[in-house]
Amino acid sequence: MEKIREKKKKLENYLKDLGSVAVAFSSGVDSTFLLKTAHDVLGENAAAVTARSCLFPERESDESVKFCEKENIRHYIFDFDAFSIDGFRRNPENRCYICKRSLFEKIKEIADGHNIKYIAEGSNTDDEGDYRPGLTAVKELGIKSPLREIGLSKEEIRLLSKEAGLPTWNKQSFACLATRFVYGETLTKEKIALVDLAEQKLLDMGFHQVRVRLHGNIARVEIEPSEFPKILSDDTAEKLDIYLRGLGFQYAVLDLGGYRTGSMNINIMRNS
Repeated sequence: MEKIREKKKKLENYLKDLGSVAVAFSSGVDSTFLLKTAHDVLGENAAAVTARSCLFPERESDESVKFCEKENIRHYIFDFDAFSIDGFRRNPENRCYICKRSLFEKIKEIADGHNIKYIAEGSNTDDEGDYRPGLTAVKELGIKSPLREIGLSKEEIRLLSKEAGLPTWNKQSFACLATRFVYGETLTKEKIALVDLAEQKLLDMGFHQVRVRLHGNIARVEIEPSEFPKILSDDTAEKLDIYLRGLGFQYAVLDLGGYRTGSMNINIMRNS
């Protein structure tokens, strides 16, 4: 744990050297830890910027507001319509790049308007092993990635968050809802809303880490393997199946591989 604390000290020095920073804040594990650390170090010179969009569940933006109010952190919120970006709804393999480029350009406008010198985002070292075209946009725009640059992993961030008393230390990982679709499948706000409803249902049923991936009219459910007995017990599977069919899915299937990040990127990673 001492080596992990040393990394946190390096992070604090890194942020102090920036002088002022706007953190792209989603209320997730990583961005919450980054924002809290930045505010501890920089005080009023650290601010949070949150995009409100159909790509992110409303509960996430609500949590971002509550956290900033509790910690007395400056918080700027803006409405972001990814569907207005040329090419986004076609869902190409570089969709994340297209979206992140536009998103961070908006955040940069806000930061510039409030005389904030730098922008930071919360990717960590675990993100380096997956297909992440959005990180190309981050690099092109000069966005800082302190957690990744210092060498902090997801597990280390959780440990430090727990030590700091942050409520997000054991929060489930989350990603943009557009990542639930096969590349090339046309995206619509209606489809995004269905995924949101499906995943919220699983959370309401008590499952911790969830994804509902769409393959045409098939909903592929990912949960932690440790929770397989739970979904197969009593009438849980039947209730979930009825609910998902009620949303319009013809089939609901359980992925025997369980939850994992970037499962829609498998073919891309194999061919790269």
